[in-house]
Amino acid sequence: MPMPTEERVSQLLAGLVERRGFDLEGVEISTAGTRVDAQARVQVTVDRDTSDLDALASLSTELSELLDDAGEFGETPYLLEVTTPGIDRPLTADRHWRRARGRKVRVTLREGAQPPERSATFEARVGALIGDSVALVLGGRRDPHRVTVPLADIATAVVQVEFSPPGARELELAGGVVPGRPAPGQEDAVAVDDAAQHPGTPNALSESVTASDSPTEGIVE
Repeated sequence: MPMPTEERVSQLLAGLVERRGFDLEGVEISTAGTRVDAQARVQVTVDRDTSDLDALASLSTELSELLDDAGEFGETPYLLEVTTPGIDRPLTADRHWRRARGRKVRVTLREGAQPPERSATFEARVGALIGDSVALVLGGRRDPHRVTVPLADIATAVVQVEFSPPGARELELAGGVVPGRPAPGQEDAVAVDDAAQHPGTPNALSESVTASDSPTEGIVE
């Protein structure tokens, strides 16, 4: 039986993910092993406004059951990993910008766009999303000041990992951090990798995430 496509699995899971209050950010399928004993790895990336380990664990169990019932993988064993996006994921949609408020990003403007300062590539702290533009706080702790940049002028924007909290004025100009999201410099509790294996194969049990009948494997960042 051929392996289902990522598009097919996305279509299969999208409804349940949405009903549970998450956004489906992507599905990746890969295989390991020989043709005889191959195992599939299905990574499902989801996100929502607030971080909730219990909700993510429950969603993982439900998605595993949904895939089992659909029988898309036939006799091929698979490992399902349900994860939230990493801290350093690129911002490509309006909801990404809204959820990243208060975080530091590395921005590269498109060719021909007028930079707010000297360089077309710079670091800034994300402020409020206003229509088709986003407020960005430049200057860091020493000289924080806010500018507005059209989203159409931004070629790439990637959230940066921080090891210390920002200045109070810098964060104030950004409008603070979205409620339910970790503060900058406290990323240790942001993302959860929640894995549930196909029935018949022993599962690994995490210290941080458990499910009664379907133990899960988790990594908390």
